[in-house]
Amino acid sequence: MQSQAFTVEEYLASLPEDRKKPMSQLRETIVQNLPSGFVEAMTYGSIGYVIPHSLYPSGYHCDPKQALPFLNIASQKNFIAVYHMGIYADPTILNWFVNEYPKYSKTKLDMGKSCIRFKKIEAIPYELIGELASKISPEQWIALYEAQIKKSK
Repeated sequence: MQSQAFTVEEYLASLPEDRKKPMSQLRETIVQNLPSGFVEAMTYGSIGYVIPHSLYPSGYHCDPKQALPFLNIASQKNFIAVYHMGIYADPTILNWFVNEYPKYSKTKLDMGKSCIRFKKIEAIPYELIGELASKISPEQWIALYEAQIKKSK
């Protein structure tokens, strides 16, 4: 469910009432923990955290006009999602997250390659998501991203 909102504030205001508080809390948690250099923006119809062109002029290889994506949060039809590209690109981060998750939540971990889904909104482990957001600096993400791009060529 991609939003047509142009700003983060519009996005949050457009959410159903039961999603406004958890999405706002998730956003606040990420902003408080994300290393300096990432920028908040509306990307792909959700709230995104990107490396701006001022730090990485090449942009995203799929669309160089887009800033380099790193993390997104979205209110989908049946769940709230955290899309974290570091989990996809770095097995160390993935293993850390999978091992830590049971310490923070009693619900079963539901995730894909870079998507962590929370069907039970009350079970979102905000502290763990904050730690995840803090794990990779913009410089580390650029290096990981470029290594992945070179592998695929």
